[in-house]
Amino acid sequence: MTPDVHGETITVPAAFGDTEMYVARPAVSDGRPLPGVLFITDVIGLRPRIRAMADRIASWGYVVAVPHLFYRYGTADEWAPVDDLLLPETLGAFFRAVMPRASTLTFDVARADLIAYLGALRSVPGVSAGPIGVTGYCMGGRLALNLAAARPAEVAAVGIFHTGNLVTDAPDSPHLHLVDIDAFVLAIHADKDRSLPRTAVAQFEHALISSGVTHSASVYPGAAHGYTMSDIPAYHHEAAEHHFAELEALFRRTLTA
Repeated sequence: MTPDVHGETITVPAAFGDTEMYVARPAVSDGRPLPGVLFITDVIGLRPRIRAMADRIASWGYVVAVPHLFYRYGTADEWAPVDDLLLPETLGAFFRAVMPRASTLTFDVARADLIAYLGALRSVPGVSAGPIGVTGYCMGGRLALNLAAARPAEVAAVGIFHTGNLVTDAPDSPHLHLVDIDAFVLAIHADKDRSLPRTAVAQFEHALISSGVTHSASVYPGAAHGYTMSDIPAYHHEAAEHHFAELEALFRRTLTA
């Protein structure tokens, strides 16, 4: 844990049961409410790397909440991998095991959960009544856009990082559901992301523009899908640090107590 941050795990209501939520905040405060940030994980879920990232964001002056997305299948510890994901064969085995279950988190099912997580964040003591920020990683980026469209009056900023499958042939493709978003969207794609080829990057940019979404979208050169996650082989230190700098600037511009 970052020394100047306090973190704890609480239990909150989701759409279809209770789930765990890691909450991080500055350890020292003047008592004034702080803006809230909802952190939406990748498919690997709530684990030490995610807690460390949440702590870092909290150190900027926010209350950061990270829900365990896959509560239908057990606790966060039960979902999390037990083996070292820096080994490619281990990472592949983990994905093969969890993806069928993760795919049940469809657009409508996820939206019900996300609205509940937003309410849980609002109920955390010390969170201001002002706009919130959302940051999402891999599949969490798609969920972040989903929530921003569902609650445009509350979500002021969205960061999505190495998010794949933003453009698909399905009716719930994220690029088809942007028009209701009133938040500023920061998207930093991975250059080497097979789940988001250059044609899809261009289509997603066109969809943002056509939907009237204020945004900044870029592709980080040489980065792979998962570049912010130091516990998998795709980690790219420079790209991860760039993401932190851009996200901090976004929240500073858009989130007020």
